[in-house]
Amino acid sequence: MKKHSKKLDESSQPEASAGDYKRTLRDLQVQLVQLQNHVIRKGLKVLLVFEGRDSAGKDGVIKRIVQHLSPRETRVVALSKPSDRDISSWYFQRFAPHLPVGGEIVLFNRSWYNRAGVERVMGFCTEEEYALFLEDAPRFEQLLVRDNTIVRKYYLDITKGEQKQRLADRRRDPLSQWKVSPIDEVATEHWDDYSKARDEMLVRTHTAFAPWTIVRTDDKREARINVIRDLLLSIGYKGKDESLLLPNPDVVFQYNEQSAKRLCP
Repeated sequence: MKKHSKKLDESSQPEASAGDYKRTLRDLQVQLVQLQNHVIRKGLKVLLVFEGRDSAGKDGVIKRIVQHLSPRETRVVALSKPSDRDISSWYFQRFAPHLPVGGEIVLFNRSWYNRAGVERVMGFCTEEEYALFLEDAPRFEQLLVRDNTIVRKYYLDITKGEQKQRLADRRRDPLSQWKVSPIDEVATEHWDDYSKARDEMLVRTHTAFAPWTIVRTDDKREARINVIRDLLLSIGYKGKDESLLLPNPDVVFQYNEQSAKRLCP
């Protein structure tokens, strides 16, 4: 796929690039339908977690994954600010009711990892709560995997300049006003703090049973295509066409000690 200038509106891209993207995306979405058929038939539980900085492209990736899937067996979870009741309960309690049951694919657009990101950076949790979370998150996920839940975690990484541009575009776009929040206004100001929080989160919660996969998202189209490829490649299903599933290692790669050096500083 060719590089292109970054615009909000996909239709503004060069025709050939737009055509290539749409054809590739459609082929992969056909494969996603095949995957869902397998998940339903086998009664599998699939949990997809998407994290990343503000404007990193979580909404766009998730939209392309679920676009042609059955809404009865697919759920997107994007929880709002915790209530007083949520705050007084076990931290993971408000997430548990949204976990997948047999035959379901559930996508978390942000998840319990809020505690390791925005809550940590903005001081919305105590040091004790933060430290406990880093210990408990892998334990929580291990219980899910032991109960035969397929867990995939994606961290969407974006450069500082690209984030700044996207946040500015978002504020100007009347169709994106719902995405604007007070947190956005200070996102770039706290860039270094978010980087440190991200790095500690990845080190402490990357496990063999629930590893992190990093996605470079400055190019939105490449990010979407390669997340879907990686997801499809990682789960066995009938009708898999592996000729379509070759993720670009410059765009999507598993987190480890060496690849950590490739994260946006």
